[in-house]
Amino acid sequence: MAFWNRLKPIATPEHHGLKRTLSWPHLVALGVGAIVGAGIYALIGQGAGQAGPGVILSFGIAGLICACAALCYAELATMMPASGSAYTYTYSSLGELAAWIVGWALILEYSVVVSAVAVGWSGYASGLLQGWGVDIPQTLPFGEMAGHALHFNPLAVVIIFAVAGLLILGTRESAFVNTVLVVLKIAALILFLVIALPAFDITRFEPFAPFGWGSTPVEGANNVGIMAAAAVMFFAFYGFDAVSTAAEETKNPGRDLAIGIVGSMVICTLLYMAVGAAAVGAMDFREFSQSGEPIALIVRGLNQPEAAAIIGGVASIAIPTVILAFLYGQSRIFLVMARDGLLPRSWGRVHSKLGTPVIMTIFTAVVCSALAGLLTLGEIAALANAGTLAAFIAVAIALMVLRRREPGRERPFKAPLAWIVAPLTIIGCLYLFASLSAGTIQRFFIWMAIGVPIYLAWGARQSALAK
Repeated sequence: MAFWNRLKPIATPEHHGLKRTLSWPHLVALGVGAIVGAGIYALIGQGAGQAGPGVILSFGIAGLICACAALCYAELATMMPASGSAYTYTYSSLGELAAWIVGWALILEYSVVVSAVAVGWSGYASGLLQGWGVDIPQTLPFGEMAGHALHFNPLAVVIIFAVAGLLILGTRESAFVNTVLVVLKIAALILFLVIALPAFDITRFEPFAPFGWGSTPVEGANNVGIMAAAAVMFFAFYGFDAVSTAAEETKNPGRDLAIGIVGSMVICTLLYMAVGAAAVGAMDFREFSQSGEPIALIVRGLNQPEAAAIIGGVASIAIPTVILAFLYGQSRIFLVMARDGLLPRSWGRVHSKLGTPVIMTIFTAVVCSALAGLLTLGEIAALANAGTLAAFIAVAIALMVLRRREPGRERPFKAPLAWIVAPLTIIGCLYLFASLSAGTIQRFFIWMAIGVPIYLAWGARQSALAK
């Protein structure tokens, strides 16, 4: 069989030492922890600046596309309860080369998200520490290379290795800490709703779409319009796919994975639309659209400085749950690619006592720390969307292929209206991909151009199926 068409058998995975310690509440918390982060706390301002009051609809559109993708993920995750997420599903449906491309895209997505969130968190943490009289600068410049200014972000590196250490100690322990922090994040947003809703004024929603319904380019600025904001709001939604990487550590994957994936998406979509409506109703969107902390700004504007401080403090403490979810997912992607021989097999070892991939987790932390410690947020955040969209498209295609190829195979969860949901996922993701800047799209294909030769030189010969 040609190397690009090798298909990984669909089967329940062998026991590889990962402990089954997670139930559906842990998975819902993992998904919400990955989704609710800097996006809702910061991006709502940018989205309102692009769409005006229509940002609520932007949230709904981005959530709908991600919900369609979530249904595809849920079916495939329960059908193939193995680590690896979109990479594993692609391997069993579209072949080895396509699986490598998706795995390579996931490496980009997860590494960039971990790094970007760590850099964003370092800004919150630096300000918080300065308030306590501890001055740790966010960045320390140390020279230049090929015209690029080099700097070191100590707080970003510290938080990545702190989270990695928690993951090494054990999945159940890290899931417990994640759940506690997720509860704090949700409580902070509920506090915002309680304060903002009494100040709600429906007249602030007129006109509803001041910048139009589509995506209109603006010279020297972001595109404006409801669809332009939807492309930005997409950043605030993805993360539910990290749940599917926990398949081999889930007690009852046939039931719990679907609840974790779909449940976290439903909770976050409703929460985002409620927060967006409350924000626009409580303050003219022009007043908070340029703020890096729009939620706290609105609360301060309503004469609640103590509540604003609480919300800002919770954001600083709880945003690392996003790092935890994506660092967890990244290490599991590396793990299963190593088990399949597409990466060195020694990377796939699981610690006999801890039941976690220690070497892989440390390696992932080093890679993400290099990005977070040396590059700025703007330089590393732009690529995250491209890798995610590629994975979502692959999952939707995989669902349709397997529905045709193996219609009789057991599916503990079946995506409703699959032949509508999967095409909607593909069309929506292609639209959002086309909405990315030309530079981001170019860098994505450069990343792919690096990855394919690596596969041809190593994976095509060393994979388990090749041997």
